[in-house]
Amino acid sequence: MKTLLVPVARHTLLDSVLDTAVLTARRFGASIEGFGLRPALAEYVPVDMVGGMTWVRDEETDLVEARDCGGLFTAAMERHGLARESADTARNGPRYRWLPDAPPGDGYLAQHARLFNATVVGRPGSGENAPRMTTLEAVLFESGRPLIIAPPVPPASIGETVVIAWNGSTETARAVAFAAPFLRAAARIEVLGVDAGMVPGPSAEEMAAALNREGLSAQGRTIAAGRRTVGEIFLTEAEAIGCDLLIKGAYTQSRLRQMIFGGATSHILAHAAMPVLMAH
Repeated sequence: MKTLLVPVARHTLLDSVLDTAVLTARRFGASIEGFGLRPALAEYVPVDMVGGMTWVRDEETDLVEARDCGGLFTAAMERHGLARESADTARNGPRYRWLPDAPPGDGYLAQHARLFNATVVGRPGSGENAPRMTTLEAVLFESGRPLIIAPPVPPASIGETVVIAWNGSTETARAVAFAAPFLRAAARIEVLGVDAGMVPGPSAEEMAAALNREGLSAQGRTIAAGRRTVGEIFLTEAEAIGCDLLIKGAYTQSRLRQMIFGGATSHILAHAAMPVLMAH
């Protein structure tokens, strides 16, 4: 986990995103690259359903705001004591750099994210000033890399107590593989399964045994769902043991089905109060 990407935009979770990135960088001696994220013209909402007229935002204003984000990013990095990356910067400590005048759009973000070990974003919300779900999903589905999703309140730590939200799926197996640096550094690893949420595949206990064979120390258990949903159980159990990183494979059920009927991924994206490492 030596390289982190942070798309910087003015939203309500920006402080948490930057704090989460810094915590991760300190844990692994990583380099953080930030850039100003702004929508492409094709991503603007084009229709006024009442008046029947189209509208666009001011692209020049968006560009200026993206550049201003560089000041916010740099100030936060310096406040946390990180050094600006240069040819003379030590390569074994946390450091940062800023990418000026990046192209607009979530499509660019998804492509650029392929160069990094993980991208740090804020947990999406429905408000106008909340992080956008489209940004998260662009990285999730198009980068081939994992996301680290910052919670609404900046975390005090990351990766000391790790919970794997296990359901036996390929998506979660991939997330566990991406999370290997965190797992090797964790003080506690719990592999948690919920009987109602499993797909054909290994159990939580079998996954824990596999991690133990790799030299880690993991505990596995499977819980009966009862009247609670799978997502509720994952978050409740994780919070009860002081989890500061939840590992989750995204959308084992289809995204459309989860939008209509709900699902563990959707619940975690809406309610997680701890950092989440997610991959598809």
